[in-house]
Amino acid sequence: MSKTALSPIISGTMNWGVWDKNLTLKEMENMIQICIENKITTFDHADIYGAYTTEADFGKAFQTSKISREKLQLITKCGIQMIAESRKNTIKHYDYSKEYIVWSVEESLKKLKTDYVDVFLLHRPSPLMQADEIAEAVERLKSEGKIIDFGLSNFTSSQTELIRQKTEVSYNQVQFSATNFEPMVDGSFDYMQTHGIRPLSWNPLGTVFREDTKKTRRLKKLLSDLVKKYGFGSDTLLLAWILKHPAKVIPIAGTVNVARIQSLMKAVELEMDKEDWFAIWTESMGDDVA
Repeated sequence: MSKTALSPIISGTMNWGVWDKNLTLKEMENMIQICIENKITTFDHADIYGAYTTEADFGKAFQTSKISREKLQLITKCGIQMIAESRKNTIKHYDYSKEYIVWSVEESLKKLKTDYVDVFLLHRPSPLMQADEIAEAVERLKSEGKIIDFGLSNFTSSQTELIRQKTEVSYNQVQFSATNFEPMVDGSFDYMQTHGIRPLSWNPLGTVFREDTKKTRRLKKLLSDLVKKYGFGSDTLLLAWILKHPAKVIPIAGTVNVARIQSLMKAVELEMDKEDWFAIWTESMGDDVA
């Protein structure tokens, strides 16, 4: 079981840097402050974000902010080897050797300006990963106090079990939303609940605001009615839908819009009616439950 208390909604930093928003040092510092002021105290990173630059940018902003390390929690991941200026890779691939995992965590600690990360995840499963070697790296990093909790990202239940047989797995970060609800029906969440693994959800708003399809049109129509009923925005309702699941999923929100950040935690307080929850699922499926 996890030793770390994460905030009920996590701030995702993937788009903070050069991959999208290109926040300045001051803007990033302000964003950290705003999130914490709104009780979003956990920040989700990966070594590859910003082509291996966003962790360092965040670390500088965190250091400048003078915020106490105890006031926030940091998640990071490793394993994806991208083609980037800072790497000699000739093809995108995965690396889960003991040496690479340990080196990568130590690099992340330097960049994030911290002595430890609260949660360390393997970013995506590799066909060549060896569970024994991964476990050795994780146990070493835990014993040295460099990571508190260990988990996975985008791993199936069988892949998770392979790793869990060798070392404790506390989290699995998967794609889950009203429009991407497969973990809820393919046994993934059942498996995680059985083994005390907490799901983290990336892209928690799904495709509702990104695509114009029959599915998203149905959902938007329903959500416009639910907005009137509950008095909350559509994004808040979609997060509340996720939070109602008994697997205790923690959504990762990537927004840097201050007004939206201020409204995110309202989803935690919102108790969605059971029939409204099923209505959202029904519109996503395009059919009634069996």
